[in-house]
Amino acid sequence: MDNIKGKVVVITGASSGIGEATALLLAARGARVVLGARRPGPLAELAARIEAAGGEVATAPTDVRVRTDVQALVDLAVERFGRLDVLVNNAGVMPVSLMDELRVDDWDAMVDVNVKGVLHGIAAALPVFRAQGSGHVVNTASTAGLRIVPTMAVYAASKAAVRTISEGLRQEAGDSLRVTLITPGMTSTAGAGATLDPAERTEMQQRITAIAMPPEAVARAIAFAVEQPANIDVGEIVIRPTAQA
Repeated sequence: MDNIKGKVVVITGASSGIGEATALLLAARGARVVLGARRPGPLAELAARIEAAGGEVATAPTDVRVRTDVQALVDLAVERFGRLDVLVNNAGVMPVSLMDELRVDDWDAMVDVNVKGVLHGIAAALPVFRAQGSGHVVNTASTAGLRIVPTMAVYAASKAAVRTISEGLRQEAGDSLRVTLITPGMTSTAGAGATLDPAERTEMQQRITAIAMPPEAVARAIAFAVEQPANIDVGEIVIRPTAQA
């Protein structure tokens, strides 16, 4: 039995990278996907690809920093498809830098998107899940939160916060709400290391080219958690390139 077919899945940060790959995979397996991202152009292009392949999709421009945007995305899922089965809190930013550079605006962005964005998703979806008596929250963290390295202190802290929030929600969930933390290692996505100085950026890009896994690998991990029977909760999946230390 395919436990993905027919499920209604909201995905934030859906216009590229892990979000895009997850939307394509779940839609191909019969999920009805509701996609949010800040860039309407790529979002519309993705929706057209899904529809051309016979999938069901709805979209809304969504900035996860804005609570009403995330609420509207969840409301769209319920209005269009009658329910919500899975929320994938995937939107994230990674403007990493040395602490001495004092890029406070970048620090704020990581807290607002990576942490508050997840909370906004939970706040929108949780009442729906409780009313239905079922639901699944999937949060995207990072192995950066497991192993701290220079330039990534604030990013790592934001992803460690997602880990803590996920575990707290899991313990409060009861027997009808599933909570999964997806912890990817180095993944080939746009924007990694974009704010580093040129030498550091080149080094990171070379490393990404050499060992990073494609976002489709992470999408398959998400699909594995989603496809489990309702009485099975996959608490966490750590997925990284074999060559990553």
